[in-house]
Amino acid sequence: MLKHYETVFIATPVLSDAQMKETAQKFKSLIESEGGEIVSEEDWGLRKLAYPIQKKSTGFYYLLDFKVDGAFVQKLETEYRRDERIIRFLTFAMDKYAVEYSEKRRKKKEEQPDEKTKEE
Repeated sequence: MLKHYETVFIATPVLSDAQMKETAQKFKSLIESEGGEIVSEEDWGLRKLAYPIQKKSTGFYYLLDFKVDGAFVQKLETEYRRDERIIRFLTFAMDKYAVEYSEKRRKKKEEQPDEKTKEE
């Protein structure tokens, strides 16, 4: 049975946009290759870190919401540790309340017009 998970990883700020997309695609492909299903993804962009990590004060944040067999999570986290582009990550299993909240948050975000659209 597939469990619902959410993972956020922070990539090093020295990556270009293309390299960041390639990094995200690597982990999405890894999840899908194990029979997982990507529910949603969000690129949060370059943000300031709460405290320096590896002498860096900013990082690219990326969120993946997915369903996969529980045994796979350890393999995913091993891949995060092996990839020198990833400076931090957090993966957690979502209970039914977290799944509901996540769906509500996504719907609310879709309903709100994008700030770029407002300016035009």
